[in-house]
Amino acid sequence: MEKTKRYLEKHGDDDRAVASAIDALPFRFYENFIMTGLRVDLIQPGRIVCSLKVPARLLNENNSLHGGATASLVDCVGSAVLKTLGANTTGVSLEINISYLDAAYLDEEIEIDSKVLRMGKTIAVVNVELRRKSNGKIIAQGRHTKYLAFSSKL
Repeated sequence: MEKTKRYLEKHGDDDRAVASAIDALPFRFYENFIMTGLRVDLIQPGRIVCSLKVPARLLNENNSLHGGATASLVDCVGSAVLKTLGANTTGVSLEINISYLDAAYLDEEIEIDSKVLRMGKTIAVVNVELRRKSNGKIIAQGRHTKYLAFSSKL
């Protein structure tokens, strides 16, 4: 139990220095942390395909792409694809569901393929697949449901 507590609570001297450095990062740093290095390979109405060489900063303790980084990629690229259909906003996430099917490792090239499944007046549903670029094998598949706020006509 204590080992688990130490894993979750970062209170050591080194951890305080790290926390201080993290707190000093710029506002809205998180998206840049996840998406730096992302390249857009294809953009068309309702679809975006991107590539990313897996960087060390996104690895977990097993030296594979962290599940949280995968979820963030589903969120960010899945939100961006709504703009290709004229959405004024990327909306607010209602639900994100991700199936982790394989692992991606350091310097491996992955492809992130995002498609709009449905875009209504207030709700949109997007599918996002992460694949190994070398052989097309699916690493993760996500479905993202968004609420699209609409502006008042008053």
